[in-house]
Order: sequence, then C-alpha cells, then structure tokens
Amino acid sequence: MNYLPIFVQIKQRPCLVVGGGSIAARKVALLRKAEGDVTVISPELCAELSELAAAGKIQHRAKTFSAEDMDDCVLVIAATDQRDVNQQVSALAHEKKLPVNVVDNPDLCSFIMPSMVDRSPVQIAISTGGNAPVLARLIRTRLEGMIPAAYGRLGALAESFRGKVKAAFPNVETRRSFWESVLEGRIAELIFTGHEDEARALMEKAIAEKSANPELPGEVYLVGAGPGDPDLLTFRALRLMQQADVVVYDRLVSPAIMEMVRRDAEIVYVGKERDKHTMQQENINQLLVRLAKEGKRVLRLKGGDPFIFGRGGEEIELLAQEGVAFQIVPGITAASGCSSYAGIPLTHRDYAQSCVFVTGHLKDGSVDLNWKALAHPNQTVVFYMGLHGAPTLCKEMVAHGLSGSTPVALVEQGTTPQQRVYTATLDTLLDTIKSKDIKPPTLIIVGEVVSLHDKLKWVKEHHNDDDDSVFAYKN
Repeated sequence: MNYLPIFVQIKQRPCLVVGGGSIAARKVALLRKAEGDVTVISPELCAELSELAAAGKIQHRAKTFSAEDMDDCVLVIAATDQRDVNQQVSALAHEKKLPVNVVDNPDLCSFIMPSMVDRSPVQIAISTGGNAPVLARLIRTRLEGMIPAAYGRLGALAESFRGKVKAAFPNVETRRSFWESVLEGRIAELIFTGHEDEARALMEKAIAEKSANPELPGEVYLVGAGPGDPDLLTFRALRLMQQADVVVYDRLVSPAIMEMVRRDAEIVYVGKERDKHTMQQENINQLLVRLAKEGKRVLRLKGGDPFIFGRGGEEIELLAQEGVAFQIVPGITAASGCSSYAGIPLTHRDYAQSCVFVTGHLKDGSVDLNWKALAHPNQTVVFYMGLHGAPTLCKEMVAHGLSGSTPVALVEQGTTPQQRVYTATLDTLLDTIKSKDIKPPTLIIVGEVVSLHDKLKWVKEHHNDDDDSVFAYKN
C-alpha cells in the first residue's frame, strides 16, 4: 500500500491554494465543500474564483507565492501551470511537514486527492496512487450508480442513534450484530423509500427491546426482473434481490437473474403457463401475506414490469388490505426490452406516432379486444402472450382495416442468449409460427416499424444445429 487512506478534518481551518486558474478552482470547490477556510495565492484569478473572492467566500492575495504564505496553514495545494513554482511549494511544505498536493504530479505530493463518492456523512474515496486517475473516475462512476443517495440519510440516522445503541449494547460483538440487522433490514428500507419518521420509531423500538435481532415487521418487495438479460436489472432491484429472506418467482424470470438472488434465501417457484398453474393467483397472494406476517423480507420477482400484464396490482391489493408493508420496483417491460434488442423502434416519426400494449388473451381465455382502435396504419401494436390468439389477431386486424402485407415481428425469448427474431406479415404470420415451431415466451409486434428490423438490428443471432441460439453484439 503506497498511501495511507485517511480523512482529514479541515472545517474552519486555514487551507492554502497556490494558483488561480480553472484547475485551482476545482480544488477550492472541494476544500469549501469540506468547510475549509481557503486562501488563494495568485496574481490573477479565473472568473469562478473572482466571484468567490468578491463574495467573501475565499481570501485572495494578488501576488506570487512566498514562504510566509504557508504560515498557520494545515494543508497546501499547488495548482499552477509553472513547474518551478509547484516544486517550490512542494519543497517548502515538506520542510514544514505540511500535507501538500501538487496537481497532476504525484512525485511532488505527500497526499493525493482521490476520486470521491459523496453521500455525506458516508464518503467513499477511490485512488490509484495518482497513476491512473481516469480509472479511478470510471470506478467512481460505477459506484455512483450502485449507491443510492439515500445512503447519506441512512448514515445520518445511524449517527443520531450511535450513543443510544452504544449504551444499550455495551458488548462490541452484540452491537455490531445489531447494526448489521438494522442497516440491512426494514429500517434501512424505510429510509430508502422516504419514510424517515417510521424508521426512527422502529429504531427506538429496537433499542428499547435491546435485541440484536429486533422483532421487525416483514415486507414484500414487488420487483420487475425485466425481460431476461440480467444487465437490464435496476440497481434497487439487485439490492433487494440480495437481501430477501424468501424469493417467490415466476416462470419468466431467467435463470441468469435467479443466480443473482441471495444464496441462502428460501426459493418458492409459482410459475404459470397456459392451462398449467403451479399455484393459483389467489394462493400466491395469500402466500405473500403469510410470509410477510412471519416477519420475513419477501421478494416477489416477476418477469418484465409487475404493473404491465404482470398481475402486480392484484397482489398488492391484498397486501394493502392486510396492512402488509410493500414497495414496488419497476422493471423493463418485455415490449421495450424485446423491441430494442430486435432493433425495432416502437415509435418513429415516419412510421408510427403511437404505440399500444395489449394482452393476447383475457382472464377467461378469450381474445376480445377493441380491434377497431388497434387497426391503425400509423400505430405499433405489441401483443403480450399472443401466440395462442394469433389466428384471431390476424383475422381481426385485417378485417378492421389493416393490409395483409402489414409487417409483423415475432421475438422469442427476447434479450436472452436464446433470442430469435422472425419477420412476417399479417398474411404469413400463422405459417411462420408453424414452420419455425415458435414457443412462448414470444412477443408479437405489428406495424410498419417492423420493416426497420433488418437495417437496425444490432444483436447478431447464431443458430447451431441443435437450434440453441446465442447472440453477440454486431461489429
């Protein structure tokens, strides 16, 4: 380890910046964010620093650097474009045993400025020892997306209860276990979803019980897993997947996504196929209520988006009625994911000015849709679960005004390595389904935008002799 990673308290303490340009301005901004008392030494200032000086937010000495400028300072930054000045600042700081940073010159530094993720009071610093700052920024970018801003509020909550927890749990191991339970459970989720008052009330209850594993109410996470590719999961979905006690999942959740759930979670499969239900919907609803009332964190994992033909609304109706806490995490719905991976834009100024999502069969198994509203030439219609009703689909769309030559796409197992895309027309769709032996899950896209598939497809499909498909990005 070439550097000792530390955090320095500079609040209301004198800090010196030598240099008045844009790079110096960035360093000044960081020091001011940490509430340092900043003095800038430079004959001239850039516009940003001039405004700060005029407003009295920094001190400015319009001069060249000299040794006495370091008197009483606790930290020094050299940010000029003159190497000899930077070297002089570095040498004097080392002589006075002051921490010094010379921008873009790690050899002259006694400390380096890391790339930072700020979720105050939670802070993360990433450093490559000054050798690869771009890499540090790339890592920071990834962490920025993975760590919600609400972690700052969670850190503030922990800070405010630190004394009470220490008093209630004098044993270090018991205290650590308590914090792990709190920060990975219901209290943290309340903070993440904006229910801070409820979180504080539960925190008080947990401390009063003096339990390292406080009795906290269960919760249901209704999470959309997207159309199949695990890269399309949201960060919140992934976080909840990795902390759930029980996972209740559907047939359309891909194996690759199931690999990402918590390893020791209880797994319950409730998949449904046409005329073949592992568990009736009413029983699924009751199962979620029972598990949550047992105090468990229940992940209800659904393919696509739970509120778009995912029956999520039916499930949370009962949860709300029973007073069970829940949160909903949207996912990329199949229409969006599959059309994107097929290179078929659902809207396009030249082809379609509207888009409609419809289910291919109703609760009673019929395909009784408003065909007049669907059969418009400048509209894209996406049919979910439409294979069984394809004969009715073709007949009614043509009967209500669409040409039999209207392009149609079938996207089978979209966004997964087994994705296959077939194009046809309303006249030839049924022959294509039969000849290609197309199986669910398959999305049917009807509209002129399908004609763009050959031009815009960016996922290259490979079909081997066993008809196992894999895809890769096209060059």
